[in-house]
Order: sequence, then structure tokens, then C-alpha cells
Amino acid sequence: MEVNEPKPDDTTMRKALLVTNCIILSIGNCGGPLIARLYFIHGGKRVWFSSWLQTVGWPIILLLLACAYLYRSSKADPTSENKLFYMERRLFVASAIIGILTGLDNYLYAYGLSLLPVSTSSLIIASQLAFTAGFAFLLVKQKFSAYSINAVFLLTIGAGVLALHSGSDRPENESNREYILGFLMTLAASALYGLILPLVELTYKKANQEISYALVMEIQMVMCLFATGFCTVGMLLNNDFKVIGREAREFELGEAKYYVVAICSAIIWQCFFLGGIGVVFCASSLLSGVVITVLLPVTEILAVVFYHEKFEAEKGVALALSLWGFLSYFYGDIKRMKKKKLSPETQLQMQSSVFPNRLETAV
Repeated sequence: MEVNEPKPDDTTMRKALLVTNCIILSIGNCGGPLIARLYFIHGGKRVWFSSWLQTVGWPIILLLLACAYLYRSSKADPTSENKLFYMERRLFVASAIIGILTGLDNYLYAYGLSLLPVSTSSLIIASQLAFTAGFAFLLVKQKFSAYSINAVFLLTIGAGVLALHSGSDRPENESNREYILGFLMTLAASALYGLILPLVELTYKKANQEISYALVMEIQMVMCLFATGFCTVGMLLNNDFKVIGREAREFELGEAKYYVVAICSAIIWQCFFLGGIGVVFCASSLLSGVVITVLLPVTEILAVVFYHEKFEAEKGVALALSLWGFLSYFYGDIKRMKKKKLSPETQLQMQSSVFPNRLETAV
């Protein structure tokens, strides 16, 4: 696609949109694992149901698209065409395929979280940045500096420390085999989502139409729709729909709170997915992976506070390596931005590289 020179107002809008999506992603990234673990801690046992909840909130995006449509209608020329959906067939097919992969990733993650403490699961997810970086290099030709390579290395080593610490923090009445299985399933989920983010960025680049934020929401809606369909098939095969009522009645916090947890889970996870691909839209898949990883200390602290999870020395080392990696990445990014501000030409190149696919304003 042809890249137009960004106008000052457009650049300001993109930056504001980036900050907004980072906030939305923060809510989903920190709240999603905590509420999903709450379901399993208090008697929930349906892994397919938990994975289904991660994307079943997709109708929320339909409401946002309707609001965007009404806003455009109020501002547009009456003679111009205003559509509710702009997605073309090629983009729809690509979004559907990524959606199915997302459904599989949701299942892997939910399975791992059903067996692992939130703090351990979150630190394993730190390895996602390494997978995102590798796939971003292969698929979208992501450029790396010594600082970003150092960050990826440290974050990967931090997750590896946990692999050597297999079992002392496992929940009661859980075998060592189940703990290791949870570790492997979470690592697989991390690798798969590390592929999904660059695939979304590649989809933006290969689309034969201009990518606006309204179209980004359409892509997210289609992805979640197909991910929900994938998990629905799993629920049908596992007879989950037949036992939800019984599980709700047996839930330790009460039947009403069971459904509150389910509804809140669907809403919070939608924040995670929409914020994630929104950051990809505003910047890159690598930055989206970095933001997800940066939030790990927050999730760690919240898990220890609310669920009284153990925090052994190995987790402390892994967390320290993760923080070191975060600082390395952002220090390198700040240095890169300062160098490119030396001349108007390099500043224009910076804007083109940070927002390579963004050709329209937000909505």
C-alpha cells in the first residue's frame, strides 16, 4: 500500500489512539488472567468454557462499530457513501484464519492457567516477546537494535529460570506431571500468540484497502467471532453447555457470582484483544508484545495480593530479568527516537516507520 505523509493532526490522533489502546490492553492483560484463575480456584473445571469466555464478548465491538457509523453519518456529506462494514473478502478470510488460531491459543492458555498459579503463568508468558520478535523478523522484516535484542534475550532467560523451578509452587493436590503439562501448554500458548501478532501486522500490510481504526475493530470482531466458533465446537464435543448450570450451583462463591465472573471475564478479555491489535495498528506487533510483557510485574503483584500465591527466589530472579529487559528496550527506543529527531528528513522517516500502515485518522 502507498504510504502518505502524515499530517500533524493525524500524528497527534495516532499517538492519542496508541495511548488509549495501551490503557485498554493494560486492563485486559492484568485483569484477564486474574479473573480466569478465579473461576478455576473456586470450583470451575471447564477449560473449553474458560477459553470460550475469552472471545465471546465480540458483540461489544459491534456496538462500537455502530457508534462509529452514527458518528460518521453525522459528519459526512449526505451524498457520500457511509458503510457500517468496510472489510473486503480477502481481509475477511485472513481475519477468519487468524481467529481460528486465536481460538486454539485461548484453549492452550486456559488449560495452562487451570493448572498453574497466575504469577507463574504470567512469567512464562514473558517468553511471548521472544516468539513475537522472531516471527516479526520473519514475516514483517522487523528491524532490531542491540537494546531490543538484549531485551528479548533477558525476557527469554527469565522464563527459562522458571522451567528449572518446576513444582515447588504447584497448587495443592496437583501432581508434578500436571504442573509440567500446565507449563508446556502455557509455553505453547505463548508461542502461538507470538505468531498471531505479526500475522495481524502482516494482514494490515497486505490488505488491498486502507486500514482505519474502524476497520481494525471489524478485523477484531471477525477474529473473535471465529475464535468463539472454534471454542463452541470444543464445548459441544466436551458437553460443557450441559453442565454449566450444575457447575454454577456448585460454585464456591455462589451461583450468582459464577455468572458475574463469566460476564466480567468476557468483557475484560475483549479489552485485551482489542487493545493488542490496536497497538499493532498504531505501532507494531513487537511493541504490542513489549507492552504485554511490561505489565507482568503488575499481574505478579496482584496475584500475590489477591490469591496469596508464593513468591520464591526463582520468581524474583525471573522478575528482575524481565524488568531489566523492559528497561533495555525502552532505553534503546528513546535513544533511537532522539537520533532520528536530528533533521526533518530523519523525523519524516521515523513517522513512516512507526506508523507504516496507518493511512487514515482513527474513525
